[in-house]
Amino acid sequence: MTNPIWRATTARLRLDPVGWGDLADLTALKTDPRAFALMLGGVRTRERVAEELAEDITLWGRHGYGIWVVRGLNTGNFIGMAGLAARADGRGVALRFALWPEVRGAGLAREAAGAALRYGHDRAGLNRIVAVSRADNFASRTVLGAIGMSEAESFVRDNVPMLTYQSISPACPAASAPPYRGDGAGSGG
Repeated sequence: MTNPIWRATTARLRLDPVGWGDLADLTALKTDPRAFALMLGGVRTRERVAEELAEDITLWGRHGYGIWVVRGLNTGNFIGMAGLAARADGRGVALRFALWPEVRGAGLAREAAGAALRYGHDRAGLNRIVAVSRADNFASRTVLGAIGMSEAESFVRDNVPMLTYQSISPACPAASAPPYRGDGAGSGG
């Protein structure tokens, strides 16, 4: 059973930690290029979605943060995912989000990503949260700026210009560690 303190709500959304009951919704989202082509690793196979779900469930139990399924508050309809996960390249704990294209343009990505960012700082106690976006992904960059994240560095991964954004908890201004200066070949956002 999911710990109820891990849930989050906004004016229009309910964010619940992922569980095995979400596998069909997550598989549909992550195997659809309209929703997942710009995510690191791109469109997933069904097998990879199940592997990631197992990892995400473990993450919640280990750290008290992770990936949520995002549903309409009043409808309960699955509209996407958002959450926090450590990046394998050492840049830190990263904010991630992906919503169905049909719900884009209504501010729901901003609402979900903002809830995940606040949860990370206020409830999970994370001082610094990063997000990585392709430089040409203006929709994601707009969301990251709108929720208060600032551009911290740029790098190139697989010949694609990338940007790292960061948010430093107002409660811990000393947490502004210098940006990661690796080769950008790792995984993440």
